[in-house]
Parts: sequence; C-alpha cells; structure tokens
Amino acid sequence: MLQRIRLLTAGESHGRALVAIVEGLPAGLAVSVEEINRELARRKLGYGRGKRMEIENDCVEVLSGLRHGKTLGSPIALLIENRDYENWSQIMSVEPQKNEETPRETCPRPGHADFAGMLKYGTSDARDVLERSSARETASRVAAGALAKKLLAGFGVKLFSHVLSIGAVTAKTRINDFAPGALETVDENPVRCLDLEASERMIKEIDAARERGDTLGGVFEVVVFGVPPGLGTSAHFDKRLDARLASAMFSIPSIKAVEIGDAFAQSRTPGSGAHDEIHYDDENLIHRLTNMAGGIEGGMTNGEALVFRAASKPVPTLARPLSTVDMDTLESTLAFKERADTCVVPAAAVIGEAMVALILADAFLEKFGGDSIEDVRQSYSAFLERISKYWKPVEHGL
Repeated sequence: MLQRIRLLTAGESHGRALVAIVEGLPAGLAVSVEEINRELARRKLGYGRGKRMEIENDCVEVLSGLRHGKTLGSPIALLIENRDYENWSQIMSVEPQKNEETPRETCPRPGHADFAGMLKYGTSDARDVLERSSARETASRVAAGALAKKLLAGFGVKLFSHVLSIGAVTAKTRINDFAPGALETVDENPVRCLDLEASERMIKEIDAARERGDTLGGVFEVVVFGVPPGLGTSAHFDKRLDARLASAMFSIPSIKAVEIGDAFAQSRTPGSGAHDEIHYDDENLIHRLTNMAGGIEGGMTNGEALVFRAASKPVPTLARPLSTVDMDTLESTLAFKERADTCVVPAAAVIGEAMVALILADAFLEKFGGDSIEDVRQSYSAFLERISKYWKPVEHGL
C-alpha cells in the first residue's frame, strides 16, 4: 500500500494508549502538535456518535522525529492516550489475571471480526480480537494522516470530504452544486453534509434509528484539488494509484465499497459518453470539461481533481443485539452489546481523508522525494517547468 512512507500503528481500543510510528517524511517539514490535534478533533465530529467520544480527548504527544517544530527525517512516534483506560485497567491489564476476575465475551457479534478472529487466533474470548479490530485504532491513522496533509499542503494539494448519504437519505452529489468555499465549512454541519435540506433529514433518520436500537451506514466522498499529473504508475499492478487508494480505503473498518469518479455510472454508459475529452486553450492549457474518471487514468493522476467515494455499512454493534452462537456451548443466543455509535459516516469521511492523504503523500515522495523538504521542492519545481506548456496547477477558489 505504502511505498516510500512506512506507517505502523499499535494499541487496543480500551488499552493504555494508541501509538503510530511514521517513517519516510523528509527533514525540514514544519509540523505543529496543534495541527495534528485539529485533525483528531475532526474525527470526533458527526451527529450519531456514541458516549466514547465524550470521554476521549484525543490529544497527541510527539515522542520523536520533531525538533523545534520541524521533522528531522527520522521516524516520528505519536502517542494518543485512551482516557477510558482507567475504567478498563483490570480488564485490559497486561499482567496475568485470575480467570474469575475477568469475564469472557463468548458470543461473537455478527458483522464484526469476533468470530473469524476467535477461530484464527485460537481464543475463547472475543475481547482478544475486538480490542484491536475496533475502529478506535483509526485515531492513530488520522494523526499520521495529519503529517501527510501538511506535506501535501506545501505543494498546493488540498483535501476535503463530505457526506453524500446516510441511510435512505441522499444529498446532491456534485461539488459544483454548491458555492465555492462550501467544502471548507462542511465541518460546521452536524453530519458534514453540504446539502442542508438533506442533512436535516439525515439527522431525523439517525434519531429514529437510535430510538429503534438500530444503526445506519452511508456514503462519503473525498475530493482532492491541486494534484499534479503522473503520481502512480501503469507499469506495475501493485503500484497503480487507484489500486493503492482502494486498498487504503478498504482498510477502514465498515468500508464495503469504493468508487473513483463516476465509476458505477460509467459502467452503464457507452464509451462515447463515459470518458473525459481533452481540450486546450492558452489560458487553461490542456484540461477537461468533465471529470468522470475522478482524476485517475491508467493508474496515474491526470491533473484533474481526485474524487473518491466509499460506502460504510451500518455499525454492527446494536442496542438490540442480533442472533449468534455461544462459542462455549454452541447454543443460540444474542450477541453481547458493546458501547457503540449510531452512525459513523461523518467521522469515517475524516478517516478517509487521512488515508487518501497518506497514499498521495507516499506517491508524491516516490516521484519527487529527497532527504529534505527543499530537495522535494526543487524536484517538483523542475517537473512543473518541464510540463509547463501542457499543464499548470489550477486555483479552485477554495
């Protein structure tokens, strides 16, 4: 997935802390803890989140890799404490416990990693699996993604996300339907949706699901402006940028489908109407009037905005649990209930931003990388000069 940047995360949902180690960023990149914490705060947004978000503060501590606000070129270690750990210190103790002191979870929840993980790892306690498979782990990815976003921003690359649907409610899907700058304020909306009328109906849907003891999924979109052409490759199947982006998005818990551009609509359209024709004029140079490809052709960016959509299934932990089997007795029963959200789609979009940022930063460094940020700037400037009669960065009014 990642070629130039390496990311390792560790930590359990109710363990002492989450940890991320990021390797491969060039030296000299200005980074502040405040910027990372701002991204972590965005991950907590969204109507329908559960009580856990009221407990966690999600502030990062940088343990290594920064000095005086700039990267050193060495691995960056990030720590995010779990404040809820104090309520789970005995259950999640790293020291051995007497069996009678710690209850086991033997009734796997449908839709979770519980059942497959119990068989894979040979454990009779689903908690040995669910603590790591929990979406809580994504907080460490958002922290790492903040570093990637900062790198990209220095070259005019801007990432945004917004919610397209929750449950049966679907918003307008086209960015052009909204005023310039709308994406920059989408976090102010309770469900991070640009369509205000649809967002009100989404909130009602979430309220109704909560009353039923149910959950809702949906679809979000990540949009990236200012991406230069030529990131990725068509030469190697595992380095195609669309494949790497899809893999990254599928790694987010609950994501079940991805789409780049108008992929599903394109599949129903004749070829004569499914591709973005290429035009030229003295002001815009080579450009497109449409972007059905979503900014990627042949496994590479083509200089247009990157448009990536993902579908999140409903959270599988329900207030009214589904049927399952007790792994001890093999008798039918109900799944155990863990504290959970009613809807995570707005937060999943922020996580999607982080994963897209990591992949794009990785591809950017693969093409323009050097040991220092100045090396990267010089390489990028030389590239822009070489293609200057064909393409130029576009100001999107954001």
